[in-house]
Amino acid sequence: MVPIFTFYILFSFAGCLHIAAQNNVSELTAESTGNIYLYGEQHAVKEILKKEIEIWGDFYNNQGLRHLFLELPCYTAEFLNIWMKSDSDEILNRVYDDWEGTATHKPVVKEFFKAIKTHFPETVFHGTDVGHQYQTTGKRYSDHLSQQKEKKSEKYQLAEEVIKQGKRYYKKKDVVYRENMMVENFVREFNKLSNESIMGIYGSAHTGINSMVHDNSVPSMANQLHSIYGKQLFTKSLTYLANDMNPLRTDIIQINGSDYKALFFGRQNLSGFKDFEYREFWRLEGAYNDFSKASKTGDVLPYNNYPMKIETGQVFVIDYMKKDSTLIRKYYRSDGRIWNNRPSTEEFIAE
Repeated sequence: MVPIFTFYILFSFAGCLHIAAQNNVSELTAESTGNIYLYGEQHAVKEILKKEIEIWGDFYNNQGLRHLFLELPCYTAEFLNIWMKSDSDEILNRVYDDWEGTATHKPVVKEFFKAIKTHFPETVFHGTDVGHQYQTTGKRYSDHLSQQKEKKSEKYQLAEEVIKQGKRYYKKKDVVYRENMMVENFVREFNKLSNESIMGIYGSAHTGINSMVHDNSVPSMANQLHSIYGKQLFTKSLTYLANDMNPLRTDIIQINGSDYKALFFGRQNLSGFKDFEYREFWRLEGAYNDFSKASKTGDVLPYNNYPMKIETGQVFVIDYMKKDSTLIRKYYRSDGRIWNNRPSTEEFIAE
């Protein structure tokens, strides 16, 4: 099974067919001559957000970029654009409150946007995701445009379309549909800008040029964009910045009657993905030889899922907590496996 961490996590068999179930990407054309600079992140990590502000500052001040693409619905980005010109944080606070229960609902994310407003006030946000928070942020934005007598405007029609995308996605958590819509929404927004270059910030699962995502059934957003824009597209992952943390505490985990020193590296919020609440990570010290020949299950977990650095010859314990309080404990080891062009750990049977 293959969990891949961005905003969402999926479980699938690693040996499944690489089916390129995608939209008609051949029908999407490059109508802009600008460059696309995509940065892959692990969401709501302070060190990554700090680096993104630094990178955006360089583009903004030295290259004149003004358009920042984000893994948000169009109506959320539009609310943020209105907030950029306002004298209060009321709009930002309401958008932030709507994110409750997601990985984005952390104070460091709010501070990220405040820093953008303070230091780069001419920034224009573009949201290219499907309609997350369509019942709150989406409805409020549609009501806002209605009050402004803009129901016939392009912005209103686009918001309604993205709301429909959100409803369809959440009905079955159709991750292939979501990835394809992210491509279409991105192309639409980017092509509007003619010859202007942009920077984009998305979860790292969406930004690998050669990557397949979501059960290996669909090329990543960047993969599809690369087939359209070619050399106009540049990508870089910043997830390495999230893997530089020290253990938060030391525990003892018993396996098969033996006690192992277990360094705890924290909890990741999984709310918003099916019926999971969170997962927690431990690294077992000096345990690799004991489990190096244990049978593997075929489940792989790429290094960028982990909150710490990974080296070959290590053993990890991950607890997944479900909303019904069911706990699922999984064991992984780093044997040097490369899966889908990503260094990955593999699950093994320990007990």
